[in-house]
Amino acid sequence: MESKISKLASKLKESPNDSFLKFALALELLKIDQHEKALSLFKNIRNNDPDYVGVYYHLGKLYEELGENNLALKCYKDGITVTTKLKDQHSRSELQGALINLEMEIEDSL
Repeated sequence: MESKISKLASKLKESPNDSFLKFALALELLKIDQHEKALSLFKNIRNNDPDYVGVYYHLGKLYEELGENNLALKCYKDGITVTTKLKDQHSRSELQGALINLEMEIEDSL
């Protein structure tokens, strides 16, 4: 039986510009600690489909996990800008929460 990752990768070869497939593949790669591959996919989505709002939260969290807090902060802020423009209040709220939590963590570590 073909794995989820193999199926997604195969579908992505057929539709290389499909942000949903890239996003789904990146999430599956995170489950097996393939952080660099997931990071590459997330960054590709952000750069080529900046209105794909789900990427900002997950990319920010991955940056946090990799110890790249400044990149995570920027990612959350960029996502807030996009979700404000798109009037996506739910995603905006999630990003604001992630931003506040990270800012508090950084402040507590000083």
